[in-house]
Amino acid sequence: MLRTERLMEYEIKPKEKLSLGVDELWHYRELFYFFTWRDIKVKYKQTFLGFAWAVLQPFFMMVIFSLFFGQALKVPSDNLPYPVFVFSGLLLWNIFSSGITAAGNSMVSNANIIKKIYFPRLIIPLSSVLVALFDFLMAFLIFVGMLIYYQVQINYLKLFLFIPAGVIICCISTFGLGTLLAALTIKYRDFRYIIPFLVQSLLFITPVIYPVSILTHQWLKYIVSLNPMYAAVIIFRSSIVNTPVEMNMIAISLISAIAFFFAGLYYFRKTESYFADLA
Repeated sequence: MLRTERLMEYEIKPKEKLSLGVDELWHYRELFYFFTWRDIKVKYKQTFLGFAWAVLQPFFMMVIFSLFFGQALKVPSDNLPYPVFVFSGLLLWNIFSSGITAAGNSMVSNANIIKKIYFPRLIIPLSSVLVALFDFLMAFLIFVGMLIYYQVQINYLKLFLFIPAGVIICCISTFGLGTLLAALTIKYRDFRYIIPFLVQSLLFITPVIYPVSILTHQWLKYIVSLNPMYAAVIIFRSSIVNTPVEMNMIAISLISAIAFFFAGLYYFRKTESYFADLA
């Protein structure tokens, strides 16, 4: 008696260009933990202070900016103590700068894994953003301590609404630009040198160390608002200040953040089929 067996075939097809592929990402959810925890351990491996560097880096930057901009140059700070003002901006800026730097180089750094097995490639830049978010959570404890030390009046409703909103917008901006740079870097290695310059330049057109109110020309405000991090920083900081915000500027920045998100996702999906060949 002959026995016939049917072989099941599984075809790996590219996802739609503007699809996150949530079902597939959820199926490989354990890889998120693997890549994220691996990158965290590698980042702080063989360091004497370990995870404390996640707190010390923004703290030392805050001290430097407070000395030069807060005391020497007397930069205004929306009626907040300048250390609190600048640290609130640095919290989100560190997510963005660390996230796009790590995500931009992530596909090249993981070239050996990409060549060997199949898994959703989006997991790699996404895990880079999660590592940056881990550093934020560590530094946020210092921010809470600063609010208490400087006796900043807090509206708890605004705190619980605006802080998560600012972080979400920041993560959307970081993911969008990070995936775009990840796809570009694996094809054009020049972007490994462009990313540090891009991060340094964007810091000065993001209201991290200065308030938007010091910009006297309206066209300068529009240029700054094109930065996707503008809305994230302003909304996050609105949880502790009562300064009115210009909603048209927020809207421009949000549109910019969403545009970068879909542009990064589209280009990443469009080019991921040949990542293994170029890595």
